[in-house]
Amino acid sequence: MTCPVRLRPVTSGDLPIFFEQQRDPTANRMAAFGAADPEDRSAFMARWDGLLKTPGVTAKTIEVAGDVAGHIINHTTAGSPSISYWVGKPWWGQGVATRALIAFLEKISTRPIQARVAKDNIASLKVLQHAGFIIRGQDKAFAPGRGEEVEEYVMVLEPEPLAQAG
Repeated sequence: MTCPVRLRPVTSGDLPIFFEQQRDPTANRMAAFGAADPEDRSAFMARWDGLLKTPGVTAKTIEVAGDVAGHIINHTTAGSPSISYWVGKPWWGQGVATRALIAFLEKISTRPIQARVAKDNIASLKVLQHAGFIIRGQDKAFAPGRGEEVEEYVMVLEPEPLAQAG
């Protein structure tokens, strides 16, 4: 049986948990585009402080059975509405990211919306595809979590097509 996923506003008490989650070397490598220095608590807190104060940014904590499993954010990257998320390692492979993303997208009306994923991050690619994102392009970008340039997919969730009158 899968535990329900709940999305709620981010609180200051969530940030130390998010910080610990992003310190995991395996998770950081897989995500690729995380913090340049995952051990830098001050930079992490400053980044979150900025995110939470930025108009137009929607950030939610992902909870599973009362535990903080991660976070999901709607923000703007290079002028385009974007989604990013992080799920802690204990919840990998349980559908938490997929359920959280689908629930989040039900509350966000902005379309099209994009996400970027390292090409070799198959788990995150599948999460995005399950939520309706399609590969719209490819790019290369420096990935701080790996300290090197990484090939990535640019994924897009398009607006629902209008029903045609018959």
